[in-house]
Order: sequence, then structure tokens, then C-alpha cells
Amino acid sequence: MILLRSLAFTAAFYLFSTLTALAMIPLFLAPRRWTTWALTYYGKGTTLLLRLICDIRVEVRGREHLPQGAALIAGKHQCMFDIFGSFAFLPDSCFVTKKELMKIPFLGWYAQKGGMIVVDREGHATALRKLVADARDRFKDARQLVIFAEGTRVTPGAPPAYKPGIAAIYRDLDMPVIPMALNTGVHWPAHGILRYPGTIVFEFLPAIPAGLKRGEFMRELEDRIETASNALIAEGL
Repeated sequence: MILLRSLAFTAAFYLFSTLTALAMIPLFLAPRRWTTWALTYYGKGTTLLLRLICDIRVEVRGREHLPQGAALIAGKHQCMFDIFGSFAFLPDSCFVTKKELMKIPFLGWYAQKGGMIVVDREGHATALRKLVADARDRFKDARQLVIFAEGTRVTPGAPPAYKPGIAAIYRDLDMPVIPMALNTGVHWPAHGILRYPGTIVFEFLPAIPAGLKRGEFMRELEDRIETASNALIAEGL
């Protein structure tokens, strides 16, 4: 049953994604905010497909910790739904994405139109400076900037490996960071087509205040995200 549902979802998801991508073409001539709205409805559509076909529900916890305006969010990353799902409930989200994804037709084009921040992971210090400058620019529009603290998808339960990008933004912008825990990889694995029923949870945790030293901040961030994510993973198994 899981295999059949997963196959049906995969077919429906790619059909829905293709039709959405084509329908969004006129938005290249529209303001950036229109693209963000379209991505919001795309996220809601994907969430609906998960519920109807795979019996996977999506729950958002800790909304009281999430400002409606400018916010810096550092999250766990376990699968591609971390992005699609977040579009559905963040008012005006902006993601940090790797340069390689910009080469993918439609995905890269809409990421650029939507004002996502592109990072060249081989750029080192230059890439970090650009990341901070771009983040400062996006906050002029009071957006919610989401950065995946490990920089790539990580299998649930795997040892964490947090990258320095979030620490650079935290230090230079001198603003709080809202940790985001999740368990998406339990129900939507990073690889393969199987989708497992249950409840995907995105959980926003109390903000880490600005002004901590780099080492203290990184330890606090990792401890909060990993502790909460591991609890959600155990809950979802």
C-alpha cells in the first residue's frame, strides 16, 4: 500500500509541479512578491497532496516564537519538503540555496525571481561576505530568512555537522536566531520515492538572543535543534 501511494504521489507531485511552473511564467514580468505568493500556494498544494494520497499531515508548532516580519531562522534539513512545506506557512520566506540548484530549469529561475540567496560553497570567505550582504538586503523587505545550518540534507539520526554561514549572519547582523526543528526525513526520505504516513512536524523554538560569542552560539543552536529534532523523529517512528 505504501509503495502504491508513493507512486501515485510521485506522479501527482511532478504533474502539479510542472503545471505550476508553467502557470508561473507570466510572473517573470510581475513584482517579486507575486512569485512568493505563488510559491506559498505551491507549498500548500504539495501539503494537500501529501495528506490526500499518502496520509501524511503537516503540523507547525511554536508559531508564537515566529515574528511576522524580518526574522532569521536556522533549521534542520532532511528532505526537499523542508523548503516546499515552509513556503506554505511563512509569510515571505527567503532561503539560502546552493549555486548548483540555480542551473535547474524553472527551479533556478523562480528561485532567482523570488529573491533567494545563492551561495557558492567553494567561495569560502568571499561567499560568506556575500551571504551576509545579501541577508542584510533581504531584511529591508522584512522577510523571513531561512538557512539550513548544516548546509545540506542530513538523514534522521545522522551525526550533525553545522556550517559557519549562520554564525557569520548572526554576528554581523546582530539579531536573534529562531531555531527550527523538524522530522520530515522520517516521512519523506531524502532519497527514493517511498513516503511514509504520519505527521510531519515543523517546530519553532524560542529565539537565541543576539550578542553571544560564536562558540557559545553554535553550541546553543546545535543543542536546541538536535534535541528537539531527535524528539520529533522518535515521535514520528
